[in-house]
Amino acid sequence: MAAPGIEAVRFTSPGIDKIGAGGLARLKAIARNSRLLSPIILLFVWELASRLGWIASGVVPAPSAILEAAWELTASGKLATHLAISLQRSAIGLSIGMSTGVVVALIAGLSRRGELAADPIMQILRMLPFLGVIPLFILWFGIGETTKVLLIALAVKTPIYLTLYGGIRGVDRKLIEAARSLGLNRGELIWHVILPGALPSFFVGLRYALGVSLLALIAVEQINATSGIGYLINEARDFMRTDVIMVGLLVYSLLGLLTDAFVRLLERRALAWRPTILDPA
Repeated sequence: MAAPGIEAVRFTSPGIDKIGAGGLARLKAIARNSRLLSPIILLFVWELASRLGWIASGVVPAPSAILEAAWELTASGKLATHLAISLQRSAIGLSIGMSTGVVVALIAGLSRRGELAADPIMQILRMLPFLGVIPLFILWFGIGETTKVLLIALAVKTPIYLTLYGGIRGVDRKLIEAARSLGLNRGELIWHVILPGALPSFFVGLRYALGVSLLALIAVEQINATSGIGYLINEARDFMRTDVIMVGLLVYSLLGLLTDAFVRLLERRALAWRPTILDPA
């Protein structure tokens, strides 16, 4: 004979009645497929380990302490101010580097003579170590904003150039021959066939370039900066504020995530005509 309490729970529980077997199955499916599940578990374990004293707060602060520091910086306005300056540096450097990479890729990709003239120089510049050229740029341009912006541009131009150049040269020759047979001149061929065919490669390069611009930003903001997220991290280091350092690193990570999501959205809209392997049959 079953206990009455158990039967009451089994038949009168409103949660079970509302969710039902199908609802529970959907919740389990969401939990299995959610990209947020593992980060949430990690944060929970991290917080628990910090509270139990397994992780020293002076070495790696708890997520709650990092959140408190982020709120403190946000409420004071410091985070927004330094973030705006960092974004400005990154955007200007990205614009210069992307424009340079696109122009040189078009010159090298659309002309044999252009390739002979531009590609060797780009390959030489590609092999220059980023950290190795920082002292040279400081001697040339000083320690102001010009050096920071140009270093970001130098880092960004390579992925843009390589991917767009490869995309132009990788356009299917059958498409080019078909376009010529339809009577398209060289300008029309480039505009209607070659550039659209190279767009997928360009977006790959753009995603990579955005990540590179943020990595370069981290490096250049260590050069006698008086503002920006990098300066905020350096200032926190001097005062041994590991929580503020973690906030700065988290900001860089979130910027990378947001910029990648933006390029993905832009790519889906610009390449809506292109079928993918994920499209339903």
